[in-house]
Amino acid sequence: MITSLDERLKEIPPRPGVYVMRDSAARIIYIGKAKNLKKRVASYFRKDVEGKVAALVGALRHVDFVAASSEREALVLERQLINLHKPYYNSMWRDDKSYPYLRLTVREDFPRLFLTRKIVRDGSLYFGPYPNVMPVKGLLRWLRKVFKWRPCRMQFSGTALPKESKVKSCIYYHTKRCPAPCLGKISSKEYKDGISGVKMFLKGRYSELKKRWEREMASASKDLDYEKAAELRDRLLAVGSMEERVTVKEVRPGDLALSIKTTDAMLELQKTLGLKDLPYSIEAIDISNISGFEPVGSLVRFAGAEPDRSGYRKYRIKSVSGQDDFSMIKEVVLRRYAKSGKGSAFPDLILIDGGKGQLSAAVSALKTLRLEVPVISLAKKEEEVFTPLKSGPLEIDKDSAAVRHLRKVRDEAHRFAVSYHRLRRKKALLGK
Repeated sequence: MITSLDERLKEIPPRPGVYVMRDSAARIIYIGKAKNLKKRVASYFRKDVEGKVAALVGALRHVDFVAASSEREALVLERQLINLHKPYYNSMWRDDKSYPYLRLTVREDFPRLFLTRKIVRDGSLYFGPYPNVMPVKGLLRWLRKVFKWRPCRMQFSGTALPKESKVKSCIYYHTKRCPAPCLGKISSKEYKDGISGVKMFLKGRYSELKKRWEREMASASKDLDYEKAAELRDRLLAVGSMEERVTVKEVRPGDLALSIKTTDAMLELQKTLGLKDLPYSIEAIDISNISGFEPVGSLVRFAGAEPDRSGYRKYRIKSVSGQDDFSMIKEVVLRRYAKSGKGSAFPDLILIDGGKGQLSAAVSALKTLRLEVPVISLAKKEEEVFTPLKSGPLEIDKDSAAVRHLRKVRDEAHRFAVSYHRLRRKKALLGK
């Protein structure tokens, strides 16, 4: 059952400790200490937080916290973790480097939103600063698509529009990426109503925004304005449940160290394999049989550093006779992922126990299902990693954190498969 953010925050104890904040890729972005963990972490989610805190919360997806016996213990742990990981928000708030902000020119008749490194005291609203400019540029493109404000920097007002000959060929207007206030296509009041949604979004008021759009969508449907209702529906789907996206968990210092090591391994793996997403969830498949006798397949699932036993699966091979590991791998992949999407999500990465042949069998099965899920294999003999894009093994340090993590997942799949195979052999020999 999904709990609200408020309920999760209530689980944090009112004790001294350290909190570790991570982004969507599980990277550590800020580490802080607190006299009272409960109050301190909750303070980040107030509606009146300053700009730089709002920027941090905008990037935040997960909070780990470690309760300490005293403030002094919390201070020592905080210093150790900051020196080790150097989170960029900790670094940013210490130096005097000029970081970009998002500027919303609310005092104009037709406000604009754009990136700037210069703060002008003209009544504009500023959001940030942002230490990493590329994600913010992506956010701007997404916001412009959802809210459709004017992207130009032309100066005009509601009572003094530019000459039509100067703006009628604007590509933003003709591609419907701008409501065209310069051509009188939208009033200042209606335009500002839309911009107020941008303001609410950047302040993190997602729940309010959703309620407002739900009211507007109901009104548009009642007035038979189905085009507007459909646009509002798409906005609601885009924003989704963003106010509930932050998870909170207590960990022990040793667990935190393990979690950090695992994150580093996953980041290394993501970079090495060129994956779009962090391989947080990995499913590993192995085959166990003796000369084709009672062949079985196993599938184990890892979420971060920990086995997710709810995702473990056992398979009695049905379509293959004799010693044919490749066809057995193909059968297990087909049976497992044909059911995905029906209450069973895809993993971030599929790991096959074996070499290039086993990997090719898995790739063939995924093609049959028309699925694009990243898949690799790890061969036992030389601990070589194979990908579909290269004929030979990857050039990767076999003692790297990434390979050690893969080995841990692969070994668990092998253990699970051998255990199930022994059980099947025993039953077969007893005639059961």
